[in-house]
Amino acid sequence: MYRVFEALDELVTIVEEARGVPMTSSCVVPRGDLLELLDEIRDALPREVDDAQDVLDKRDDLIEQARAEAGRTLADANAQAERLLAEAQARAEGIMADARAEADRTIAAGQAEYHKLTDRSRAESDRVIQAGREAYERAIEDARHEQARLVSQTEVVQAAHAESARIVDEAHVEADRQRTECDVYVDGKLAEFSELLATTLRTVDSGRNHLRTPGNFPGRGQVYDFQP
Repeated sequence: MYRVFEALDELVTIVEEARGVPMTSSCVVPRGDLLELLDEIRDALPREVDDAQDVLDKRDDLIEQARAEAGRTLADANAQAERLLAEAQARAEGIMADARAEADRTIAAGQAEYHKLTDRSRAESDRVIQAGREAYERAIEDARHEQARLVSQTEVVQAAHAESARIVDEAHVEADRQRTECDVYVDGKLAEFSELLATTLRTVDSGRNHLRTPGNFPGRGQVYDFQP
């Protein structure tokens, strides 16, 4: 490569020292010397110069190939992104469907439990009231028999009425107590059911918020790795 620069310097010297042609800007140079120097320059040029020229000649083909490869890569990326987005949407819809089904099952179970408890409470209340009535009727019947036997003893009759009234009052008090206990039990079960529903709704809302968060779904031309 150093010989190239020497030959170029010699060419410049020959041209500068050449004899000029009168009345023109031309000059007379030795053709043989110039051709010899040019051959030396050609031989001294490295192989890389020819290779670079080949690359320049083929650059349009290389650019077109690069553009085609970029287009294929972009198309593949878009297809991959659309596939991942479709899979994520299908997974999200499945989660929402499972959450709705679980909520429906929980509501149905709570309603069934509520009806069962209220029916049991009503049955127990009716039984207590009926038992009180029967006791009251027996007391009245006993009092009547006692009154017939002791018709002249007013205090005995009054005591019988008082006893029968006391029995009826106790029956009503017992029925009210059992109703209260049943209401407390039902209220506790409903509170547990309400907490379960709240937890289910929070889970559903969390899934929806996750789907709405920017960046969770790939845009056109982007590829993301969705983890389940």
